[in-house]
Amino acid sequence: MYIEKAKKIVLKIGSSNLVDKQGKLKEKWLKSLVVDIEKLRRKGKEFVIVSSGAIALGQNHLKVKKKRLKIEMSQALASVGQIHLTNIYKEIFKKKKINIGQILISPDDTEQRRRAINIKRTFENLFKLKAIPVVNENDTTATSEIKYGDNDRLAARVAQIISADVLINFSDVNGLYESSKTKQVINEVKNINNEIYALADSKKSVYGSGGMVTKLDAAKICMNSGCYMAIANGKQINPLDKLLKTNICTWFLPKVSSLDARKKWIVSSIGSNGKIYIDGGAVKALKNGKSLLPAGIIKIDGKFFKGDNILIVDLDGNDCARGITSFSSDEINKVKGLKSDQLESILGYPTKSEIIHRDDMVKL
Repeated sequence: MYIEKAKKIVLKIGSSNLVDKQGKLKEKWLKSLVVDIEKLRRKGKEFVIVSSGAIALGQNHLKVKKKRLKIEMSQALASVGQIHLTNIYKEIFKKKKINIGQILISPDDTEQRRRAINIKRTFENLFKLKAIPVVNENDTTATSEIKYGDNDRLAARVAQIISADVLINFSDVNGLYESSKTKQVINEVKNINNEIYALADSKKSVYGSGGMVTKLDAAKICMNSGCYMAIANGKQINPLDKLLKTNICTWFLPKVSSLDARKKWIVSSIGSNGKIYIDGGAVKALKNGKSLLPAGIIKIDGKFFKGDNILIVDLDGNDCARGITSFSSDEINKVKGLKSDQLESILGYPTKSEIIHRDDMVKL
């Protein structure tokens, strides 16, 4: 099984796994999971936990009964609940003499290359310290426009950044079903297409923000990152041990064994900071593996900075490539359509000749 061969494992714990319908912690369940983790840690495996539940615990602590909350109220509840959530993990892991480290992440942290590298270093050092990172979205500062909105995609991005071997997405179902009537679990998925999305159930749990569709979105990120992902039922006691024994789940198999770390991050980006429109000559050059030069740029859309993730499109708006730009939008506006040897005289300082280097680009 993929878990047995894995070195780095990310566990995504949903709100329905961690808290009951009254918003109270399922302490017995969490203790049993820690026992499972401890067993596998003895075999040299490293774990990251991406945990939901902060808002639900905040609601319970402050006795807020509302199910539909405005973003500002959710942020306030998350700030209260996050303290309780972290303390719960700390105390339960402490009994097994395991330390934890809290990491709060927003989409910007994983979408921007510079921040992603810093996050990766933090994880690596926590592993060196034999501590388990416990991750959640930074709900208290994120707004609706820049939120993941669920921890499924966040877990996938974390798995990608740390080059995890396996992401186990614990849910309240056994996996992706062939139909809602038969409840027959699909064992393996090699390609996520419209037929697979059609199987997704739109129902959400009382506290969870995601659904099966967001889990499929997460699986796509993993599959493009060389990471196996499982959707499994986490409601049982000792959920990890049960999964190892029964293998009842849906496995999403990676499309690649491995990609260059930089290109892994580029290809599965959830969003882009802007667009660069290029002419036919530049389109042909990109197809032949060339870098993007200023001469082929017609116009740009959006405001962005050096190091941002940019979508490259042709004049009809068709996606050609994604890449990490070496120039800001202001700089590109000044040099678009020009030859590379003209850049210094226009900008007033020496610079690279490539707007986006081929090593920082993935063709779509």
